[in-house]
Amino acid sequence: MAVSSRILLLSILSLLASAVVGHDGKQQHGVTYDGRSLIINGKRELLFSGSIHYPRSTPEMWPDLLLKAKQGGLNVIQTYVFWNIHEPEQGKFNFEGNYDLVKFIKMIEEHGMYVTLRVGPFIQAEWNHGGLPYWLREIPNITFRSDNPPFKYYMKRYVKMIVKMMKEEKLFASQGGPIILTQIENEYNHIQLAYKELGDRYVQWAAKTAVSLKTGVPWIMCKQKDAPDPVINTCNGRHCGDTFTGPNKPYKPSLWTENWTAQYRVFGDPPSQRAAEDIAYSVARFFSRNGTLVNYYMYHGGTNFGRTSAVFTTTRYYDEAPIDEYGLLREPKWGHLKDVHKALNLCKKALLWGNPGKQILGKDTDAQFYEKPGTNICAAFLTNTNSRVPATVSFRGQAYYLPPRSISILPDCKTVVLNTQTIVAQHNARNFKKSKVASNLKWEKSSEPIPTIEHLPIDSKNPKELYSLLKDTTDYAWYTTKIELDPHDLNSREDINPVLRVASLGHALHAFVNGKYVGEHTQSSPYIPVTYGSVKYIIYS
Repeated sequence: MAVSSRILLLSILSLLASAVVGHDGKQQHGVTYDGRSLIINGKRELLFSGSIHYPRSTPEMWPDLLLKAKQGGLNVIQTYVFWNIHEPEQGKFNFEGNYDLVKFIKMIEEHGMYVTLRVGPFIQAEWNHGGLPYWLREIPNITFRSDNPPFKYYMKRYVKMIVKMMKEEKLFASQGGPIILTQIENEYNHIQLAYKELGDRYVQWAAKTAVSLKTGVPWIMCKQKDAPDPVINTCNGRHCGDTFTGPNKPYKPSLWTENWTAQYRVFGDPPSQRAAEDIAYSVARFFSRNGTLVNYYMYHGGTNFGRTSAVFTTTRYYDEAPIDEYGLLREPKWGHLKDVHKALNLCKKALLWGNPGKQILGKDTDAQFYEKPGTNICAAFLTNTNSRVPATVSFRGQAYYLPPRSISILPDCKTVVLNTQTIVAQHNARNFKKSKVASNLKWEKSSEPIPTIEHLPIDSKNPKELYSLLKDTTDYAWYTTKIELDPHDLNSREDINPVLRVASLGHALHAFVNGKYVGEHTQSSPYIPVTYGSVKYIIYS
C-alpha cells in the first residue's frame, strides 16, 4: 500500500483531542497555553503554519494561495504587519489594495484557518528599512529599538493602533476571530547586547506593553531567550528540533516561528535550494521533541513590488517555497510536506495527551514516542541521524529500515505511514512561454543632461548621507563638487595624480569631470584609474 493511501486509511481512524470546557459548561474562547501546546478555544491543537505576506502578492491572488495552503495541510497563516507601507507619512495611513490587512485576515478566516500576526513593528523580513517608516528617522533624539522615549512613544502608538483595528473587526480568537498569536519585536537577541542595559530594559518594556493591550491571545518573541513572562520565546532556523534549547519556562509550549524553506536571494546569487526531504526531516524531528507548531518561512514568498525590498534583495522573494512567486505549486516540496502533515495529524492524540519517552536503538538511531497508559494511544518516531549510512533497527520486537538522515512516523507505534526520505509526491517543472504582449515592447533610451555646478549648485562640501537626502523616495541622486588644480604643479610633477575618493557602499557610482565621463565604481571594481585630458584620476570607494 502506498504511503499516501495508508495516511488516508488511518486518518479515518484517528482520534481528535477532547475539547476543554469552562466551569459553566460552555466552551472557552481565546487562547491559553501550557508546557505541551497552545489551547485554542479550550482545545489542544497541532498547528501547521505558513508565511504568506499580503503586500507581496495581490488581493486577486489571495484566495488561490490560501486554498492551496489549506489543501497542503496548513491550518495557520502567518504574516508580518508592515508599518512603512501603512504609515508612509506620519499620520497618513494606507490600508487599501495589496495593503488591506483586515481583508486578508478575514479571507484566512473564511478558509477555516488561524492567523499569527507579527506586529513588530521592526520586522526585518528582507523588507525596506525593516518595516520602519522613513519619517521615524527624523524624530529628534530617537534611537531605534532601545529604551529610548521617542522610539517607545511612536512604537506604542503604532502597536496600539493595529491592535485596536483588530479588536474593532473582532479578529482575535478571544472575540471569535482567527488570530491566535501575536508577536512583538523580532529577533531582538541579535542586537540586544549592543544596547547593554538599554536593550534589557527595552525587552521588558516591549513585553509589558504588548501584554497590557489585553488581546486575549498569547504574545510571542522569536529568537528571544529571555522573553519576559507571559510572552513565549520561539525558534527560528532550519533545524529547531536539534538547535532550540526550548522555552525559557517549563509551562510554555515549544513553537517554531520560522522554518526556512529555502533562502531569500540577493542580486548575483544562484537559485536557493533546500530539499523537501530535509524540510520534512526537520519538521518530524521538531514534533517528536515536544513541538506543536511549525511555521514555514516562506510558504509563498511572492514579489517585492516597487522599492519594498531590502538592500541587494531581489524582487523575487523565496521563489523556491512550496508555492512559488507566481502562485504555482513547487513539487515535490508542497506534496511531500502535505504527506508529513497528514502523518503527524494521525499522531495528534498521542502528541497532545500522551507521556513522552525515548529509547536509544543504536549508533545514530533512536525512538521518540508518546503513549497514554491504559489505552491504545501511542505514536513513535524512529530516527536515523547519520547522513550517509542507512540503518535497520528493532523497536518493540519489530525490525524497521531507516534510510540515511530520515525519520519514520508510526502513528500506532507499529505501522510506518511515512519516512521523511521517501517521496511519493508528484515532481514538476516550471516552463515559460514567450509573451505576445512582451514581444511587442520596444526599449527606448533617453539621455540625461549632466548637471554642472550652475545647474546643481554646491550646498555641501562633502557628499550627503543618501537616505536622509532622498527620504526613501529613490536611490538615485546627483552630487556635484568643485576641485581646483594648479596646472603648474601638474605639469612639473609627473608623479602627482589627483585622487577622487568617494566612500560608497551603494550599487554603482559614475563619475564625470567637466561633463566628461571618466569612470565608474561597482561592487566588483572598488577603484578605477581614469584619465581626463593630460590629468590622471583614481576613483576609490
